[in-house]
Formats: sequence, C-alpha cells, structure tokens
Amino acid sequence: MRPRVHLGSTGLLFLLCLLLLLAQGLVQPNFLTYAQVINLLKIAAVLGILTIGQTLVVLSGQEGVDLSIGAVATFGAVLVYNFSQGKNESFPIALGLALMAGLSLGSLNGVLVAYSRLPPLVATLGVGTLVQGLIVWLGGRERGAIPPILVDLVSTPWILGLPGILFLWILLALSVTWLLRRTYYGKALYALGSNRRAAYLAGIRPERYLIWTYALSGFFSALGGAILLGHVQVMHLTLGQAYTLPTVVAVVAGGTLLTGGVGSYWGSMAGALLITLLQSVLLTLRIEEFGRQIAFGVILLGLLAVYGREKGLRQ
Repeated sequence: MRPRVHLGSTGLLFLLCLLLLLAQGLVQPNFLTYAQVINLLKIAAVLGILTIGQTLVVLSGQEGVDLSIGAVATFGAVLVYNFSQGKNESFPIALGLALMAGLSLGSLNGVLVAYSRLPPLVATLGVGTLVQGLIVWLGGRERGAIPPILVDLVSTPWILGLPGILFLWILLALSVTWLLRRTYYGKALYALGSNRRAAYLAGIRPERYLIWTYALSGFFSALGGAILLGHVQVMHLTLGQAYTLPTVVAVVAGGTLLTGGVGSYWGSMAGALLITLLQSVLLTLRIEEFGRQIAFGVILLGLLAVYGREKGLRQ
C-alpha cells in the first residue's frame, strides 16, 4: 500500500506559521530579529523532537496515542543528569543509558498494546505512571549536573548563528521521512493505520510493527528529554510532563489522522512550529491564561474542521 501523505495541510500549517510570525512582528516591532526567530525555532525544535514518536504511534492506527511520552522524556533526562555528573566525558554513556531505557519502556508499551489488547491510551498511561514512580525513586536518591556539551548543543551557535539543535532536528526529520517513505517498515506502518485487517491479510504481522513503533516512540522521547534538559538547564521531576498533550496536538494539527494511515512528520514539524508561535503571540498580546487556552482551542478546532471537510481525509 502506498503511503498517503496529506501535503495540503502541511503547506497550510507552514503558511499559517509565517502569518503568525508576521503578525507578531506588527504587534511588537522589535520582535522580528534574527536572534528572536532563532530562539523560537529552538523552542519548536524541542517539541518537534518529542513529537517524532507520537507521529509514528498515531500513524499506526487504532486511535493510538502515547501518553507516556512526558514521563519517559523526564526519565531520560534524569538518567543523563545523574549518570553524567556534569562531565562531558560521561555524557555519551549517560545518553546511551537513557536511550536504551526509552527503547525498553517503549517496547513495554508495544507489547501491552500488541498482545494484551489493552487500548493504547490505557497501556501507555499505565506505563507512564510506572515510569513516574521510577523517576521519583531515582531522582530522589542521587544528585547530578548538566554536562556542558548538552547545553552547547542547544544554545551555542554553530553556523550562521544557528545552534546545533536545529541541525539535529533537520537531520532527524530527514531520517524519519526516509524511514516512513523508503523502508518496508514505513509502508507497513501506513498499511496498518489505513486498514489493519487488510494489512494482516497481505502478510504484515501487526504485533511486530506495533512493538517497533512504540519502542521508537520511547527512544525519541528519551532523546527529547535529554535535549529538553539542555534547553531549560534545570532538572526537576516533572520536566517533560507538560509536553505530552502538545505532542498530540502538533501531530493532529499537522494533518495526521487519529485513526492512522494518513500523515507525515513534516506536518508534525509544522504543528510544533504553530504551537510555539501561537503561544508567543498570545504572550506578546498579554493575554491571560484562560484567554490563551480559549484562543488555542478555537484555532485547533478550526484546523480540525478544515481537515475534516477535505475528501482526502475521509477516504
């Protein structure tokens, strides 16, 4: 089955991001500086990296959503923080431990979804709660520090004032796009999301691909948690919790169907940019928290209504 990617919604999102950027420039004339735009892209990159796993899970279908992303991201950050002890030479080992932990926890999600027949929301929520307990236990037993190399990756300009995190985000985007468009795994994932029964009859084993999909989600969540640690430069035990629902919103706003089988990571990137810019505009306008939530909800519902009316999304 040929993967279906909804390019129209992605283009719409990128155009809307540009309009929001220009709107903020009009409201705050000193806003549109090169440094400020780079800072917004850096913030969007953190969310965008955490959104990779959510994109894969949603594409797998059956209303798949990974609610453990925030907890796994925090757990990855805790491992990097504790085991690196603020030393650059210890960072690769600490990051490796974090990524392996994310891969293992994601695999546990996949096994539960594939073999226990638990709904993805229930399975991932349960694993996320388990991980939160591990975070409290591990975070309360040891102290650590943030390795300078991680801070440099996120904040230090590399080329043309662009920090390393933006190059990493682009590299990951290209890699994920290749994975989805050019590999058998990607084609099987789209097939499972479109029609799991037909995919099974075509020889695709859903269990195998579900486990890999959730394992990759855990892997990228742990990686995103480490990047988030370098961004905020403060370790706390709820570091990634606030990012769980925004990853879902970014994926859906980017044109990926919650029923699976339609979408792309480029759309999720546009969704991450949209969320970041929208929050920035509302803060610039000094809108109070309730007003920001209302505006955010109205715009999101409007986007979903537009996508829902398009023939390609209903087929």
